[in-house]
Amino acid sequence: MTFAENSTTEAVRAILQQSLSLGPRAAQLGAESRLLGAIPELDSMAVVNVLTAVEERFGITVEDDELDAQTFATFGALVAFVDSKIQA
Repeated sequence: MTFAENSTTEAVRAILQQSLSLGPRAAQLGAESRLLGAIPELDSMAVVNVLTAVEERFGITVEDDELDAQTFATFGALVAFVDSKIQA
């Protein structure tokens, strides 16, 4: 997977920053930055909030069966998932 800074990347970063109250830590998120298990604020309720914000921002619908731990494993994986939903 290639990872380029693009509008999706910046929008997902902004969603995480706002949903998780990450402050300046959000700017440090790169493709390989671990999310689940590495960011204490990202608990099960926060995942729901992030997904709701993603759906609203991008006008997409995320079904439960489309998600697994890999979706939130890294920042790059989450951006790639959102990109794939936008393009679908």
